[in-house]
Amino acid sequence: MNAYPAHSDAFTLAAPVRLWEEGFAADPYAYYATLRAQGPVGWAELAPGVSAYVVTDRRAALDMLHDTESFSVDPRPWERTVAADAPILGMMRWRANALFADGDAHIRYRRTLLDAFDLVEPHDLRERVHRAVDTLVSRFGPDGEADLVTQFARPMMAMVFNSLFGLPDSESGRLDAALGQMMEGGARAADGEVEYGKYVMELIGAKIAERGDDLTSRLLDHPLELTPEEVTWQVFLTLGAGHEPSANLISNALSRILGNAEYYSTLTSGSRPVMDAVLEVLRYETPLANYGAHFARRSMSFHGMWLQAAVPIVISFGAMGYFAEKDFADAHHPHDASHMSWGAGPHSCPVKQPAVLIATEAVERLTQWLPDLDPVLPRERLSWRPGPFHRSLNALPVRFTPRTPDRTPAPTPDQAGDRA
Repeated sequence: MNAYPAHSDAFTLAAPVRLWEEGFAADPYAYYATLRAQGPVGWAELAPGVSAYVVTDRRAALDMLHDTESFSVDPRPWERTVAADAPILGMMRWRANALFADGDAHIRYRRTLLDAFDLVEPHDLRERVHRAVDTLVSRFGPDGEADLVTQFARPMMAMVFNSLFGLPDSESGRLDAALGQMMEGGARAADGEVEYGKYVMELIGAKIAERGDDLTSRLLDHPLELTPEEVTWQVFLTLGAGHEPSANLISNALSRILGNAEYYSTLTSGSRPVMDAVLEVLRYETPLANYGAHFARRSMSFHGMWLQAAVPIVISFGAMGYFAEKDFADAHHPHDASHMSWGAGPHSCPVKQPAVLIATEAVERLTQWLPDLDPVLPRERLSWRPGPFHRSLNALPVRFTPRTPDRTPAPTPDQAGDRA
């Protein structure tokens, strides 16, 4: 199914760039260069036989994200054209939540998310991150070595988000495994989607039976009166979108920091804030590399490409970041808003401040405990997980002076100033 779409004779589709290949994970930039050579909008496969347009140009992306009359985020017309076992459906199938809704339904769903997260105080979120980091460092700190992906970034995000949504730390491993499988979009994607769905359903059932001081309970009790099914899909979206990209944001930031000894020393000495490193990843190596799928409401010409209705149009935040880093390699504007990791327009990320806070606090706390982290491998030898959607490390092995966390770590100079 999902044959190549019909197109105007004035537009000829190039051979699709296969974003599902193993080579894409190893060297996405060669694939982005091929896509960019096709123009602002390229032609790709997200999975074998599943085609999509890919936007690699910032101006084209902004035009699409702000044009709700020409473009929809509802994938249901497209879903009818793909095989039921397509491995990327776990990431792209329609659900009754803010990501896949247009118009008034989108406004309603987004309002509930904004209101629920507004009740999470920054100091409370910071404490949750610190508790999770301290717990994990207590496990691997005495060993003098660790994998900062599987032993730190991923389990830490599962612990933080479980606490926010109302589940205990003991469930964190299950959440992490299910989301990892679904995001990769490969042979195990369907199993990951099923397991993650069970996870969310069990959470909703527990909170319907007994409310708590958590995001799930706030969504259930919101004045806009979401149905239990709508709450389920809101949690499905936000728990997954919070965990997976944030875990990759942390590990990508750590890999960039540790891969540059001079850069690392400026962070640990306090002469440069950790947030700079986090924002650098969002700008140049965003963890959610290709997503934000839209669909043309009618067949149309758009930035030199003939778009067929009901065919996915994916935004390549990764390609835009890569070309920005090449074009502005000597520029340093760590606090600007030029990156597009949060999207734009009505569907821009509603909780970007908490995401940045979590990643920044996680890296700060880890480097307070273990200030002499030493990467085992140079960055160019690290391996990356397959999948068309993310930029995600398999592992980030490090060595350090063994330490047992038995007291609060002393903050670096800039961190002490931040707390004043």
